[in-house]
Amino acid sequence: MAVTTIKSRSLYQLAVSTVMMVVGAFIAAFAIQVFLVPAHLIDGGVIGVALILGRLFNENLIPLYIILLNAPFVFLASKFIRRTFVIQMIVAVLLFAFFLILCNQFPPFIGDPLEIIVVGGALLGIGAGMIIRSGSCTDGTEILGIIINKKMGFTVGQVVLFINFFIFAAYGLIFQDWHIALRSLLTYVVAFKMIDLVITGLDELKQVMIISAKPQEVCDVILQELGLGLTVLYGRGGFSKTNREILLVVVERLDLADLKELVLNVDPEAILTIQDLHEFVSGRSPKKIKSKNTNKLPVLSQE
Repeated sequence: MAVTTIKSRSLYQLAVSTVMMVVGAFIAAFAIQVFLVPAHLIDGGVIGVALILGRLFNENLIPLYIILLNAPFVFLASKFIRRTFVIQMIVAVLLFAFFLILCNQFPPFIGDPLEIIVVGGALLGIGAGMIIRSGSCTDGTEILGIIINKKMGFTVGQVVLFINFFIFAAYGLIFQDWHIALRSLLTYVVAFKMIDLVITGLDELKQVMIISAKPQEVCDVILQELGLGLTVLYGRGGFSKTNREILLVVVERLDLADLKELVLNVDPEAILTIQDLHEFVSGRSPKKIKSKNTNKLPVLSQE
């Protein structure tokens, strides 16, 4: 029974990932052919280089350029990254190229440059974000970033940013048009932020660690007033050598101010450390704690 459940879940996840990849590839291709190409805007990475080549030689060959430019990175991925990712990347790149050919038949969007930057960048980011969430990518520079990260210690983000800087600079130099290069950079920024939004979601989560001389009172007020679940960690003061209970809470940004106020009302000497939390994953069905404060919505518990 358990094996059947696991297989069913795996098939469901595969179906969801496949649909997400297909839809994402179409949205990204639509954004490029309808918004970016007619306005001579480019993206970063392999797609950006392909768009530059398309403007230099033949825009109808952009899908072919993307496939050819990604080929070396697919080979590198097969050497340094898991095989399943390589297969997913090949499928995503081919889908993306196919939809680029399909969307080339659509009429271009005619509008203000700001509209093109915002709408085109947002659609491109949504599509790319969906592809990434499906477990794949269409940009080989990310592969290069992963490999350099393993070999030299630079982060993937640093490598991609360094490469994209030269791509946008080269675009401005080749066509002697820094205005279009800057507009392309703005489009990339919009797309980048939208990718982040698609991957992490709308909720902005914070992880808060609370050190207090009144841990039980603080715990009670968090449970009763905010309805938040929390975890009690056991630590020891480095200087005092006294044992302490440390409270770990995951809270939405909108509840953060209330959390700080409640904790400091109970213990003005309490110490709170607050960090951005980019992802929260639970392997079980979430439970909700009913708050005594009816003005507060119940939130997920992290026992």
